[in-house]
Amino acid sequence: MSIRFSDRDHLKFYETCMAKSRVRDAYHQALFYTMGISPDARRSVSAWFDFAEDQIKPEALEQGWQTGGSARLTRLAFNLWNGFDDGHSTPYDLFDCGYAEFMLEGIKLSYPEFCHVLDVPQEEPKL
Repeated sequence: MSIRFSDRDHLKFYETCMAKSRVRDAYHQALFYTMGISPDARRSVSAWFDFAEDQIKPEALEQGWQTGGSARLTRLAFNLWNGFDDGHSTPYDLFDCGYAEFMLEGIKLSYPEFCHVLDVPQEEPKL
């Protein structure tokens, strides 16, 4: 599956985190991809993930660096990691932001067996 990144910094962040991580599974891929969408989250990686313990830090949602968009990304990424839900994780709460198209890519990473694209032949329009 090919992954679309928002920009080169997003790709670099994802690759760096995956190299630093001890595990290369769908949970880690979805977490680092989703959090890497936001420049604020990229700058604050140590505030939301502990590489030594291999765990997320839910208290990151209460920190001052969070914006409306980065908080949405954090909630989605944490939910994809372990089902985290702080009561603000409905689709309306999460996808009501400019990051939505890339957030869907994070979901695809987490659930590749369910998110494949079907090649459906297109019928030519009748004139």
